[in-house]
Order: sequence, then structure tokens, then C-alpha cells
Amino acid sequence: MKKVGNHNSNSRKMFLSLAMMLAFSFSSFAQDAAPAAPTEAAPAAATAGGDPVKGKALFNSNCAACHKLDAKSTGPALRGVADKHDAEWLYKWIHNSSDMIKSGDVAAVKLFEENNKAVMTSFPQLSNEDIDNIIAYTSEPKAEPAAGAATGAATPPGTDVSGGSSNNMILGVLALVLVVLVVMLFMVNNVLRKVAKANGIEVAAVKERTSIWKAFVKNQFLVLVSCIFLLLASGYFVYGYLMQVGVDQDYAPIQPIHYSHKIHAGDNEINCKYCHSAARVSKNAGIPSLNVCMNCHKNISEVAETTATPEYSKAFYDAQIQKLYDAVGWDKTTQSYTGKQQPVKWVRIHNLPDFVYFNHSQHVTVGGIECQTCHGPVETYEIQKQFAPLTMGWCIDCHRKTDVKMEGNGYYTKIHEELSKKYGVDKLTEAQMGGLECGKCHY
Repeated sequence: MKKVGNHNSNSRKMFLSLAMMLAFSFSSFAQDAAPAAPTEAAPAAATAGGDPVKGKALFNSNCAACHKLDAKSTGPALRGVADKHDAEWLYKWIHNSSDMIKSGDVAAVKLFEENNKAVMTSFPQLSNEDIDNIIAYTSEPKAEPAAGAATGAATPPGTDVSGGSSNNMILGVLALVLVVLVVMLFMVNNVLRKVAKANGIEVAAVKERTSIWKAFVKNQFLVLVSCIFLLLASGYFVYGYLMQVGVDQDYAPIQPIHYSHKIHAGDNEINCKYCHSAARVSKNAGIPSLNVCMNCHKNISEVAETTATPEYSKAFYDAQIQKLYDAVGWDKTTQSYTGKQQPVKWVRIHNLPDFVYFNHSQHVTVGGIECQTCHGPVETYEIQKQFAPLTMGWCIDCHRKTDVKMEGNGYYTKIHEELSKKYGVDKLTEAQMGGLECGKCHY
């Protein structure tokens, strides 16, 4: 019998090579995926004379409004204050600083003048033990940033930083297996052809078929139906495109100062109307003055470590607060205004056409509509966006579904009684009160 080639030996070689590669790859993957040995946390620095844990709670409730540990605020930085003054002097100063200044105490007068003559609040309710606890907290050494913190955002707990390389290795092995299988199929096909030729077996030739496009062109009915379908589909998509002109739903521009509604309205639960106070009494909600920001940020020059996210680091948020300081001309070191201001060019998000009238106070104050109804769950937005389409159809649909709030609103009492009898309902919607009249929104 005629030989057709030792294809079994080639197959064995290829399978052997593949098995070795898979074994090597999975052993490497196991080494990469093995969890690192846990490291013991460094013991906290011992502090004598007080409890730093209790001191931290006392510091946050009594001192944090005017002091920081490592930066000057309304008052000086307090880390290591025990090295600058003895305990008895600190007891007297914290209990009543004004008396010490009036008595002419040299250190007290110097401290008073160095801090823009800001009078410190007296804390006679704090015992010496409480003050010792605060001093113990301020005497703790500053925590050094962990290695790799300079790369930006902190890595979330439980994140496997080596997972990317391991996954890439597995994908590479799978791709290699597919390539090997294709090559083997090609080789098997060649071997089978050689075997058939050696045994005098003819391989049936593939019959030439008519191209599908030629068959389609010859069928006039299919051509007609396809043309009608394409015309209707084109008209549908063109109409949909034209109807979206001027609709900016989900528009989220980058602002000159990154303002996180999630942090302010969400985590800190600041009411929307604190910043947008004009929404209660005016047609427009208004852009908050930077002075409103400084009500809090005069003493908040940096965010907490826990505020950082995988996308936005603590350094990023601190840089945004510095942009605010640059805009209003605030020097956080001297705790004073420099007089050098820079305009902030905010990018408008919600923009109605000129022929549309919308009054915030009518909806917020009279109607009692929550801000989230039109602006979405802003307390969850890191970057503010346009939540609703703000189209005419969207407004009309809201007027048709929203009942008029009659409680405490004597203006609508008589009108409501008459119209409720006319329509035979207990509650009137905005549409039934005239909310669909053209002149309500267009004038």
C-alpha cells in the first residue's frame, strides 16, 4: 500500500506542544492569582496622658470648625501643639483665651495677633481630661501616604491588580488554541485529499451556483418590496432625527470647576434651595454666587480621604477647591481675601427656547414640585446632566398627570369647586385647570 505521509507523528508533536503551553500558562496564572501574604498593620504611636480616640471625637465636635491638624485655617494648625505650649497653659487658653489676652500673657497675645486677631471660642465645659485627650490626638504623628498613592485614585478594597495580566494570558492561550485547531483542520483536509488520490477516489467538484444578488435582481417583486421598505425606513429615521434637533437630554458638559452634586446634595445632604435660593421666588433658579460656596469652604480646603473614588482622587477634589479659592481671591494660608478675582465661565446645561415661558417659583413654591421631578436624582450625579428632554410633549404629559395641590392654597379653592363639579372629579389635574392653554407657556 502506498504511503501518504506520517501525519500521526505531526499531530502528536502539535498536541504535545499544546499541552506543554497550557500547563505553563495555568501554572503562571496560579502564581499570579495567589493572594499575597497579609502584612501586619504598623502599631499606632503610643500617646501618653490621654486617649487619642476620644480626643478625635472631641476635636471634630469642638475644634474642627476653625482648626486643622496640618494646615492653617481660621486658627493655627494643631498637630504637635503640645510641643509648643505646656499643659497648664493650654488648659487656661482653651477654657478662656480672652482672659489670657487681657492679662497680657506674652504667648497668648502673640498667638492672637498671628491669627488676624480672631477671638477663639471659650470652652469652660471641657475638663482637663478632655483637653488631655485632644492633645493626645493632636500629638499623633502624621500618617504617611501608602506606596502608590501618587498614582491618583485609591484602589478599591478587594481589587486584584494582577487580574488584568492573568486574563490577558488566558485570552492569549485560547486564541492560540483556536489557531492550532484551524491549522490541524487544514492539515487533516490535505491528508484526506492525499488518501483519496492514492486510492483513486475522485472528489466531487462543487457545482457553480447563481449569485444571490443576481437572483435577487431578476425577481422584480422582491425588488419592489425592498424599495418600498427602504423608503419607509428612511422616512422613519429622518423624522426621528429631525425631532431630536434641539433636544439635549443627558447633556453633561465639563465645567471649569468640577462640582459634585453627589458629595454636596447626596453625602452632605445640602438642600437644593440653599444654593439655588432664587428658585423659590424667581422665574430662574439662578447660578449660586461663589460667596455661597465660601460659607463652607472658607474652612474646608480639602476633602476627607474617604471622599476619593476610583475615578476621582483626593488630590483631584482638593485641586477643585483651590480653583474656587483662586476665583474668589482667598488665601488659605493667611485666611484672608487678596482682592484678586477670576471669573468662572460656567457652561449652561438647561436651556429652553426663547418663545417658552417657565417660572421656577410657580412650580417650586406654589405647585410644591420637587427639584428631582425635572432635574432627576441630582444627589447621585457626580457630573450634572440634563435629566429630562424638556420637550413640549414632556411638559404636557406632566400637566395631564399632576394633580393640583389644594392644601393651604385658598387662591384655587373657588375655581377648584366649580371645575370639579364640571368634570365630575374630586381632584383636578393641571390640564383641567388650564395647563394646556397655549398662552400659559407661549406669549
